[in-house]
Amino acid sequence: MKADPIGKGFGTRAVHAGQPADPLTGAVKVPIYQTATYQYRKTGEHTGFEYARVQNPTRRALEECITSLEAGLDAHAYASGMAAISSLMTLVRADEHVVASRNVYGGTYRLFEQVLDRYRLRVSWVDTTDLAAVESALRDETRLVFLESPTNPMMEITDIAKVSEIAHQAGALVAVDNTFLSPCLQRPLELGADIVVHSTTKFLNGHSDSIGGVLVSARAEDAEWFAFLQKSVGAILSPFDSFLTLRGIQTLEVRIQRHESNARVVAELLQSHDEVGRVFYPGLEDHPGHEVQKAQASGFGALIAFDLGTYDRAAAFLDGLEVITLAESLGGVETLISHPASMTHAAIPVEQLEALGISAGLVRVSVGIEDAADLTADLEQALKGASR
Repeated sequence: MKADPIGKGFGTRAVHAGQPADPLTGAVKVPIYQTATYQYRKTGEHTGFEYARVQNPTRRALEECITSLEAGLDAHAYASGMAAISSLMTLVRADEHVVASRNVYGGTYRLFEQVLDRYRLRVSWVDTTDLAAVESALRDETRLVFLESPTNPMMEITDIAKVSEIAHQAGALVAVDNTFLSPCLQRPLELGADIVVHSTTKFLNGHSDSIGGVLVSARAEDAEWFAFLQKSVGAILSPFDSFLTLRGIQTLEVRIQRHESNARVVAELLQSHDEVGRVFYPGLEDHPGHEVQKAQASGFGALIAFDLGTYDRAAAFLDGLEVITLAESLGGVETLISHPASMTHAAIPVEQLEALGISAGLVRVSVGIEDAADLTADLEQALKGASR
């Protein structure tokens, strides 16, 4: 059921949607309902909760909150982002076809190519920034167009509204992984997409202390199917992780503002630095997707990729950082940096990485909320050390 939030502003809904005071105690925070089952009132009559794999009040509060923020019909939370994408892909039957952004998270590629391929899932990896390429890739059996925008890690920007129109004309659904921007900056359902995917691990939770995923649906039939999957497969988000993510979302808007303001400072430093090659950040005016991003989102996010030329230089730079943390993941309050070719995208063949521009010298940084001056100083000293 669609959430009925208190107030209309994004920040207000982040704090209140799906989160009324506890009717028993008046607690202003949704309790962690750490239970496996629920007592029936009498035979054949339950309270609306039967078994915790099927329903949990803490998880439901999170789902209602995210539904409101993404302007969806309903949401369903899963044990990880990959569990959410796996559930999404059950909409596609054997021998049906998927058009997918050519540059996606390595785990998504691994799922499609090394797991779902065994079940005759057919995928065309396409430059979805090219509308003609999307249109030409569609087939009679195409069931789904799967987009990342911005893509991970090359920051390619797809016109979600136009791709949605093209896909719908062909009878295909559109799902958008919105993890990089969050509903604070981009709401794909408002642009015509049918389903939004998030790794809640990232910006929604925002504190690098919980793993989770969510699917937000615009269509009732999809929402009903995802609820059925929660019951049937059981890859659900735990009550405690639901609580942590709901707590994180309450500060999403203020965190995103700081993430993005810091990212602008970092991107400008990197772009002007003699030791850095090309910088990939949609907020830079020379980025190919800059104008599309301005039109379909209210910001550019906090993910930046940049090229240091060689693996050795990239490794020396990464190993020389003192404030910034070398680790996989993104979207936490701390600045996290990674080497995509050997970390997040290691599942993708080298020749394909090179074709996508994910070189051995490419570095990806998720800019956190620390003091910008400390981040730039750390980058400067590490770049200096890598140039020796």
